[in-house]
Amino acid sequence: MEDILHAIGFILSFGILFTFIIVLEAYYWHKKGKTDIYNYRETVTNLVMGAGYKITDGVLIAVVMTGLYNFVYELGFQYVPDDGVWSILFIFLVADFVFYWQHRGQHKIRWFWTAHAVHHSSTRMNFSTALRQSPLYNLNAAWLMWWIPIALVGFDKTWALIAIELNLAYQFFIHTEMVDRLGFLEKFLNTPSHHRVHHGNQSKQIDTNFAGTLIIWDKIFGTFVDESEAGLREYGLTTRQPKTLNPLRLWTDELFFLIKDLFRYKNLRILWKAPDWAEKNID
Repeated sequence: MEDILHAIGFILSFGILFTFIIVLEAYYWHKKGKTDIYNYRETVTNLVMGAGYKITDGVLIAVVMTGLYNFVYELGFQYVPDDGVWSILFIFLVADFVFYWQHRGQHKIRWFWTAHAVHHSSTRMNFSTALRQSPLYNLNAAWLMWWIPIALVGFDKTWALIAIELNLAYQFFIHTEMVDRLGFLEKFLNTPSHHRVHHGNQSKQIDTNFAGTLIIWDKIFGTFVDESEAGLREYGLTTRQPKTLNPLRLWTDELFFLIKDLFRYKNLRILWKAPDWAEKNID
């Protein structure tokens, strides 16, 4: 119970901070006369969805991960970090590297895409879009692709939690159109410019720029596209773009589409193939 209360307190603290920043950004665009960056109803929906996601996330960390993480930790290398700079840098790099592949998997594996699609379903790019998440992420085991490799390296749960939450906190700040280019930082950091490409729905932008904090992983593994080469700045899904702001519908529609296709095509490969594999490969 104490772990759950600590997790909830941690979530509320970040929630209040992020909400305050969202209000400031909305006010900035209002003063600029840009009325299309924010939509009040959508912003409220995004806040509700973020709260639902983080509540299930906190419960998962407090209840499930304690036992599972320790079990995997015992099987791994059991690296014991000190408090030095090199240990901090090491876990930062491990967490960021694993996030790249986890994020890429959420786009390439349909079972995981059922939870992640909602994050890409907004046609606006603002700080509230960062909170547009689904509790299904915590129910479909996508998080295992991030937590388990860190446990195998041997970092204890507290170190892992700090590294992961700081990585996610950084990503909140790249969901914006307020910031243009950041000079030489564009070469190695994931910036708002790079992340706008990731959220774009043009052909050159699909499945690109999966980075969390460092864009170098995309450059190494061939998934990087610069904003200057990406084309139009339009956001949203290429297919099944939702027309509702009902959080329950946004959370579950892609899951029901998946179930429908499983019954229609009777092919279990749909679960682990790309989101558009069935319609392209099964008559």
